[in-house]
Amino acid sequence: MSEWVNERLRHNAKERAIFRRFDLLLFVLFTHSLILSFTHSTTAQPRNEGIGPGGQYYPVHSFQDDFQVFDAATQAYVPYIPELHATQTALSAYVDLESNRHYKLLLTTKDDGYLFINAALRRNLRAGTWLILDIDSLFRAYRRPEIFLTVYGSPGVAGKQLYIAYPRSAAQKTIVLRDDNLSVRPRPVSVYTNLLGVGLLIILAFFAFLFSFHNRAFERFFSPRDLLSVRAQEESFLIGRPLSSVNLLFTLGLSLLTSYLIMLAQSHRVDVFSARLLLPNLTQWGGVGTEYVVLTVLAFGALIGKYALIDVISGLYKLHEIANVHFFKILQSSLLFFTSMTLVLLVISYNIDQTVWSENALLFPLIGFYTARVALLYVVIRASESIKNLYLFSYLCIVELIPLIIGLRFIL
Repeated sequence: MSEWVNERLRHNAKERAIFRRFDLLLFVLFTHSLILSFTHSTTAQPRNEGIGPGGQYYPVHSFQDDFQVFDAATQAYVPYIPELHATQTALSAYVDLESNRHYKLLLTTKDDGYLFINAALRRNLRAGTWLILDIDSLFRAYRRPEIFLTVYGSPGVAGKQLYIAYPRSAAQKTIVLRDDNLSVRPRPVSVYTNLLGVGLLIILAFFAFLFSFHNRAFERFFSPRDLLSVRAQEESFLIGRPLSSVNLLFTLGLSLLTSYLIMLAQSHRVDVFSARLLLPNLTQWGGVGTEYVVLTVLAFGALIGKYALIDVISGLYKLHEIANVHFFKILQSSLLFFTSMTLVLLVISYNIDQTVWSENALLFPLIGFYTARVALLYVVIRASESIKNLYLFSYLCIVELIPLIIGLRFIL
């Protein structure tokens, strides 16, 4: 009996020892879970649904899987593969601007780096700082639906984040990027500045010569009062001989002004002729000077051809007497307008360096001028000749409006 009792006591003692060990294990596990929970709560980052500085942007598209690298073997860009391209320091991606208008382009890197757009250096990237670019301004600056963006810095894709996002508020100041920043591409020194200065001296010298040796004609051509005069003196020495040496000299002066305006527009990245079919990208001084001479010759030929067209059409409508007056008014109005426009653009060009020229800013004044000139010619011809409105309208359409429409279609 005593042996059974002793055995029972030993068994109970073992059970109590096992339970004490189990309680100790539960206590250790519970304590460990509390410590982990407290550590996680103190070190975890606050939840943030947005991206960018302060989480103020909603992500629209992530470029994490769109990066490309240049493969020397194939001489082409291939998709980024971590196992193959982990050491690559330059990662590139195509950004569709046209389909993402009104959005922002967000970029950040964990290390300092550089941002290239279309192989040109645009920004220095500071570690841990978000760069915010306005896609609308990029579209206006590069004038193309897609750009090729390259991030140069630390190797691999880790730490590089590129998003198209939409701002949650308008408080964030964005960077408006224009195509006038520092570029590391080798490019020839622009020669337009020197040419514009030389061309301006040529024009000033030429018109100074006209003012000195043909003063009466100069005052007549540059007289706004005479331009607005409805009754033209057909027996005048300027009107009676439209192809005289004096008129041809002023026609040449107008040609110099016209070609100078075209070159001035080109120097501010406004392509007057689309696709550069007539004016290629010439870089050397002699090439650009030749371009200026060619434009002057073409403008002079177009003006003489204009008089030939006026003479032929006026003969068909039996308006021989009005042809010379018509051509004189064209020269007079064009000299006044293009001289004024050249002076205004030169003042803007030489005093405001950051002015961005656009096609519309130059096209609208030209359209307004030609519209006003057609109205003036209608009044002058109507006052000089008894002609039906239908005939006069047809005459002006053939001589003025149709060449203008064809010219605009060719330019644009």
